[in-house]
Amino acid sequence: MPLSDFQPVIGLEVHAQLLTHSKIFCGCSTAFGAEPNHHTCPVCLGLPGVLPVLNQRVVEFAVRTGLALECTVKGTSVWSRKNYFYPDLPKGYQITQYDQPICEWGRLVIDTPAGEKVVRVRRIHMEEDAGKSVHDATASAGQSLVDLNRAGVPLLEIVSEPDLRDSDEAVEYLKSLRDVLMYLGVNDGNLEEGSFRCDANVSVMPKGSTVYGQRCELKNLNSFRFLKQAIEYEVARQVDVLESGGKVLQETRLWDVNKGVTRSMRSKEEAHDYRYFPEPDLPPLHVADALIEETRGALPELPRAKRQRFMSQYGLPAYDAKLLTAERPLADFFEACAPHAPDAKKLSNWFLGELSRLLKEEGTTVSSVRFTPTQLGELLGAVEQGTVSINAAKDVLGEMFRTGAAPANIIASKGLAQVSDVGAVEAVVDEVLAKSASEVEKYRAGKKNLYGFFVGQVMKAMKGKGNPTLVNELLKKKLGD
Repeated sequence: MPLSDFQPVIGLEVHAQLLTHSKIFCGCSTAFGAEPNHHTCPVCLGLPGVLPVLNQRVVEFAVRTGLALECTVKGTSVWSRKNYFYPDLPKGYQITQYDQPICEWGRLVIDTPAGEKVVRVRRIHMEEDAGKSVHDATASAGQSLVDLNRAGVPLLEIVSEPDLRDSDEAVEYLKSLRDVLMYLGVNDGNLEEGSFRCDANVSVMPKGSTVYGQRCELKNLNSFRFLKQAIEYEVARQVDVLESGGKVLQETRLWDVNKGVTRSMRSKEEAHDYRYFPEPDLPPLHVADALIEETRGALPELPRAKRQRFMSQYGLPAYDAKLLTAERPLADFFEACAPHAPDAKKLSNWFLGELSRLLKEEGTTVSSVRFTPTQLGELLGAVEQGTVSINAAKDVLGEMFRTGAAPANIIASKGLAQVSDVGAVEAVVDEVLAKSASEVEKYRAGKKNLYGFFVGQVMKAMKGKGNPTLVNELLKKKLGD
């Protein structure tokens, strides 16, 4: 059977670091980039005699996420110890939730070429992160170093059902989930720093079958591109194994970025291998109904709902609406500017074009722009009224972006005002046509491609400040078109 006769089956396990200032069971900072082992204390170092104290903010973030993903938030959940031995796990176990997580059975709707698709969310649970093994030149030959700054940082693990059927769906699910978490303000979505990371469980089965094949877990997927590549490679690998008469082994595999392959890391552990048992130092967690309802009432408008509203309220195409609502600050700034702009679609064009370019060049976000929504509206109004050309307006926006100066002042100080006086423009048009008598004769004889020549000569004579609409109207009139 060829590859096309098999159906991939994919589920994702996403670990999202929560945007708290302190760790889940102690007061140490969660800030990224500190000197190794600088943000540590006896609790997150796992020293004898210490006790964990739960960070209330972590619970609030978990409830917020569960409600946004339409989960059932459990009134009672239980902490467990997950036992395994790694150098970067100082206690020899991880405090997590196992059989009684805080949230269960939610859903996330994603877009696919075939239309909307519901991906079930099996569970969301809270847990502490492990430390980090460092393999670099500072270590002696054959040795690794351990940085425990990340040990104890609060995580949400969000586990989907195996409802995804190809790599594109997996990427779309991960992007959509990331957008939701960032809108909620619980995660920064940074894949490169590891604060938003995922593992993929991948198996294949013959098309038409309802029996899932043996799954493998893929790790080291710290970008959307790597997720797509790793899944596609792994699907092809598993099909090749089956077609060769072999058997897919349940194992954890590492995505090798440099070689573009997955390779075996270890045999996949089952739950009993971790010897889960209730955490004796933490009582069962009880979440009050009042907290759940208060959180539900405070949920923001989420990306999908906002995107649909942008399409209906502002008449924007789906493409524009999706890009504008991908990040909450950008969507909020667009809405702040919309009442001042002459047209929502033109405003969208400026956001997705020139403003996006400026933000990318400066390596900054929309929250740091220096101009106001009113000022942007004034600039777009000036373009609409013919006071300034589109090209000149781009220069004005750049100056507004850097200084926050009013567009009218920039236009005046730089002499960018467009000439829209009919008499002034007509005089230049007449002069150009008089100097180009042979070209005018050829144009009237049928050589219509000379029209651009006339436009260029007029604009050159007016140093680019002639109103293009007026220039074209007068040229066509005088050339007899």
